Amino acid sequence: MGCGATGGQAGSQAAGFAAQPPAMWDPRGAEACAAALGGALLLLLFALGVRQLLKQRRPAGFPPGPSGLPFIGNIYSLAASAELPHVYMRKQSQAYGEIFSLDLGGISTVVLNGYDVVKECLVHQSEIFADRPCLPLFKKMTKMGGLLNARYGRGWVDHRRLAVNSFRYFGYGQKSFESKILEETKFFIDAVETYKGRPFDFKQLITNAVSNITNLIIFGERFTYEDTDFQHMIELFSENVELAASASVFLYNAFPWIGILPFGKLQQLFRNADVVYEFLSRLIEKVSVNRKPQLPQHFVDAYLDEMDQGQNDPSSTFSKENLIFSVGELIIAGTETTTNVLRWAILFMALYPNIQGQVQKEIDLIMGPSGKPSWDDKCKMPYTEAVLHEVLRFCNIVPLGIFHATSEDTVVRGYSIPKGTTVITNLYSVHFDEKYWRDPEIFYPERFLDSSGYFAKKEAFIPFSLGRRHCLGEQLARMEMFLFFTALLQRFHLHFPHELVPNLKPRLGMTLQPQAYLICAERR
Repeated sequence: MGCGATGGQAGSQAAGFAAQPPAMWDPRGAEACAAALGGALLLLLFALGVRQLLKQRRPAGFPPGPSGLPFIGNIYSLAASAELPHVYMRKQSQAYGEIFSLDLGGISTVVLNGYDVVKECLVHQSEIFADRPCLPLFKKMTKMGGLLNARYGRGWVDHRRLAVNSFRYFGYGQKSFESKILEETKFFIDAVETYKGRPFDFKQLITNAVSNITNLIIFGERFTYEDTDFQHMIELFSENVELAASASVFLYNAFPWIGILPFGKLQQLFRNADVVYEFLSRLIEKVSVNRKPQLPQHFVDAYLDEMDQGQNDPSSTFSKENLIFSVGELIIAGTETTTNVLRWAILFMALYPNIQGQVQKEIDLIMGPSGKPSWDDKCKMPYTEAVLHEVLRFCNIVPLGIFHATSEDTVVRGYSIPKGTTVITNLYSVHFDEKYWRDPEIFYPERFLDSSGYFAKKEAFIPFSLGRRHCLGEQLARMEMFLFFTALLQRFHLHFPHELVPNLKPRLGMTLQPQAYLICAERR
């Protein structure tokens, strides 16, 4: 009975417990939980803020530089300045010295200004300054692989070797390659002729013509001026060259988390890159269909041969992905720079008709009014050569080059530069260095001529940079500039429509290109 009573009591307790209403929501508990979460979040933000501010402290012995704002450092100064970044940096060097530092949102950066310090670093310490910084944009776009943005090491050495050999073997090293460039100049001149002296923008025609020279080396074929798919890819490339120098990219490198934002210039850059890489992947597949292994006809064939040979080498960096990156980098490097040199040259010929006349006089004397331009004639045409050099010096197509990084700790001018420091070479400051150039703000081709009228090389002329990372396409670019420029001025007189002078302030990007302008090309 006792057991029954005990069981009944337990049962009634259980029944009573089950019958109790649910506990009421306690707002004080929820507030305490929210307060705890808020406190934790504030603590996290505080810790991140302290970490960021510690990153922004200059290391011991680091070069001085302008003070910056908390968190974003000098990014605001670069973005808000009325001057272009390379001009701003040159002016800062007047206050802080030829080597000074900037804080790009926690990214410690050294800026080199003037020929002497650039040479000291890129030539005398070439290996130490041959690396690339591991910036989020480089990681996102090429995963630090490919050719231009690759880290200094075996991967870069192997890719550089292949590219240099390809440019020689499939390009300017061939005796027949000059005739291929001249064939392209004919397509170009014939296209200009169709405008019959009416005003038009040269940009698209020059871009198509110049890119085709690089295409012959990379793909073994040219693309017609009516190939809208290839033109669209080049346009996206050109747009990304501008977007890559925007303030949003500097902020992304400092704070990669802003990459999750679904709008803005950054996302446009990424979308463009996806479209371009997809197009290049299809193009590579197309040109390699009839490939004969170990009998390469162009760069893509040669790269695929390297991939085959490296199949059993785990340290090989030749891959389909790096092939796409390398092809894209070679196209844009070979197209964007030379195109803009020629666009600036045309603009200055229309701006200075007396200089244009002197070039044409030399062309008529050496080549004749209808003779075929020749690379061998360059040494007989010092004034034409001087004009092209002055365009390169004065216009500074790639004013800040591609950012370098130190591969180990080093000392420059008594300053300590730690391993991994981002390094900007201000090539604009080199070409406007008053120690080496008299009146650098004046466009004056005669500075490249000696007292006897012969062409005179200048030590502080480095538009293709210096050191291990100097432009591998320099020889090809020089051939293209000379042959296209002389072919154009041999046939046409260039002038602005109705004497309308365009805006000479360049458009900001990783390269400096002129604002859109119209030119009349009248048959001579």
